[in-house]
Amino acid sequence: MSSFNRRFLLILPLALAACGFTPAYAPGGAAIRLMGRIRADDPTDKNGFDLVERLEERLGRPEDAAYDLSYTITTEAVGVGITIDSEITRYNLKGVIDYTVTDHATGTRVAGGRVQSFTAYSATGSTVAGLAAEEDAAFRLMRILADQITARLIATADRLL
Repeated sequence: MSSFNRRFLLILPLALAACGFTPAYAPGGAAIRLMGRIRADDPTDKNGFDLVERLEERLGRPEDAAYDLSYTITTEAVGVGITIDSEITRYNLKGVIDYTVTDHATGTRVAGGRVQSFTAYSATGSTVAGLAAEEDAAFRLMRILADQITARLIATADRLL
């Protein structure tokens, strides 16, 4: 016998509205107001390209950029799977991004911080397979970190706008 009550689903939107909850992507929401307003620095490498691509997917291509986002990417591959012959078979790819958002007109810092995460990849198989796995892990890591930056910007959008 289940204790789930379907009436709860009918009351949930009212409870969220009463506490001041507003969907970020709703008309007039924080994410919508940020769309096309933040321009990330031009990428200088593959990781930067993947990061900026994801930021533009989430925040829109900068059309009327009021803010500039500068970033520094640091990655490190750490061997975590080691055989008895001392061969590394698995790596964790750790990534850290320090970012700063500045007002385009005044140059004043309005937001910033540090995000970090990791992904993993296997180093077994051919050299080509290992390189492809490493590249895919880096791509996934940049998407994760870009999503974290986006979430923080949306959460603090009231201070930006």
